[in-house]
Amino acid sequence: MVESIWRAQVEIKEREHLQGDCQVETVVIGAGLAGILTAYFLQRHGHKVILLEAKRVCSGQTGNTTAKITSQHGMCYDRLIRKAGRERALGYACANEEAIRLYEQLIREEGIDCRFERKPAYLYTRRRSAVEELKKEAQAAKELGIKAHYVDGKEIKELPFSVAGAVCFENQAQFHPLAFVTALVNRLEIYEDTKVLSVNKHEILTNRGKVTAQNIVFAVHYPFLNVPGFYFLRQHQERSYVLALQGAGPITGMYYGIDEDGLSFRDTGHVLLLGGGGHRTGKIKCSCKSSREGYGFLRKMAGEYMPQAQELGAWSAQDCMPHDGIPFIGKYSIMRPYWYVASGFQKWGMTTAMIAARIIADQICGCHAAYEEVFTPQRFLFRAGIRNFLVDLGESVMGLGKGLFSQKKRRCPHMGCRLEWNGEEKSWDCPCHGSRFESSGELIDNPAQMDR
Repeated sequence: MVESIWRAQVEIKEREHLQGDCQVETVVIGAGLAGILTAYFLQRHGHKVILLEAKRVCSGQTGNTTAKITSQHGMCYDRLIRKAGRERALGYACANEEAIRLYEQLIREEGIDCRFERKPAYLYTRRRSAVEELKKEAQAAKELGIKAHYVDGKEIKELPFSVAGAVCFENQAQFHPLAFVTALVNRLEIYEDTKVLSVNKHEILTNRGKVTAQNIVFAVHYPFLNVPGFYFLRQHQERSYVLALQGAGPITGMYYGIDEDGLSFRDTGHVLLLGGGGHRTGKIKCSCKSSREGYGFLRKMAGEYMPQAQELGAWSAQDCMPHDGIPFIGKYSIMRPYWYVASGFQKWGMTTAMIAARIIADQICGCHAAYEEVFTPQRFLFRAGIRNFLVDLGESVMGLGKGLFSQKKRRCPHMGCRLEWNGEEKSWDCPCHGSRFESSGELIDNPAQMDR
């Protein structure tokens, strides 16, 4: 199975495409979770809003997530305090904790059956040398108001291997993302198979007609317009992989490993989701027998630690990784104050989608948007992002250089970088900005807007 268990379990009703030109108060481009939640909150405020989706509702990352709703975001809080400052780190922590509460509140108010469960989330290591780092992370998270504490590895008994230490983030959550979405989309005006070709000020040109709007929200995972905003210079994309395993044994918590070969665990009742094997898009090394990337690595780990388990499915997702570790949420650019963006969610799209929806909806409605300064795309955090910027710059220069001497079919239509073959997924991937294409040339992931 190449589709996620979420897609296999829930079918979202198809929508018609846009029927010619129209004018509306607000347009949300992209009908993933962030776009749907933004439209939902705007509609609750009385705004007239439509969503435009190039393919199907939740056909992108929302349907391929592991669906953890958590403020546990890897080794982030100690680094944020040091690199971005305590005030911004505090806002980041509070925003994510608030997002979990907002999900629970919305699910209760709307009576949504989406298997929402409160569970602890653990950040763990198998290396003794990393224990002190985890203790610092636990202290940093605690200082920022998160209920988190260090746990000795001997207390972690439900994983299939020994653990040196862990940080427990209390009262986090998980859910079924598409069951949640299905309860909201029937109340929204959504046009599928309506691809945005260009945006000029208040005008949106699609393959189905032109839309004029006072406000435009780019909830498209990775902004496809290079100027203004220059988001292609401020983040890169990474792949991550998931196996659905039956008979692996129950796990009561959610787990995320910080080691180079770290694994993610999340139970869905009768099925365990095993995640990991991630890499920068376009940089997989499947030919190496010792590779720690892709489905091959996960299957090797499953065979070693859970040989009794049966694989029910395998799928992957793509994550935008901002240089400073903070998502881009808010005004797209000072040059376009009526444009809004939600991008750079890293590997925590479920929690961040809620944050983005609340901030952008409040900004459009003229309300005070809590935490907007934390996530503003107009920030400049040199210390927090310089190293990642230089790495990305090097990758882009290399990719563009290779593209100059490659056949046209090997060049990405976004900016001309050379595409690399991903043998695990049988796709052509761009190592510069993360666009992906089927072997036949059909576009899979943006920022490219056309087929190869």
